[in-house]
Amino acid sequence: MSMSTRTLLTLICEAALEPRLIKDLQRLGAPGWTLSDARGSGTRGVRSAGWDNDGNIRLEVVCGRERAEQIVHHLQERYYDDYAMICYLSDVEVLRPQKF
Repeated sequence: MSMSTRTLLTLICEAALEPRLIKDLQRLGAPGWTLSDARGSGTRGVRSAGWDNDGNIRLEVVCGRERAEQIVHHLQERYYDDYAMICYLSDVEVLRPQKF
């Protein structure tokens, strides 16, 4: 079994941003993404789950490091000042690296 290293970009933010983020990911060349509802508590208080505008989403992208950093830079420049958002990168081992 041959494994390759890629970068997992994880973004947790306000559900209201979903349509804009999907367009951004397409434009920035993300090879794909996984989107789910999220709930939790942080510096901006408790956030409930659900797909309405009051909830949070968790968006994950597996891609090359350079593309992940490009996406993170865009998110920071465009959204960080005005929206509840956290983003982090992790190295992950994947099968079928050509997919990412």
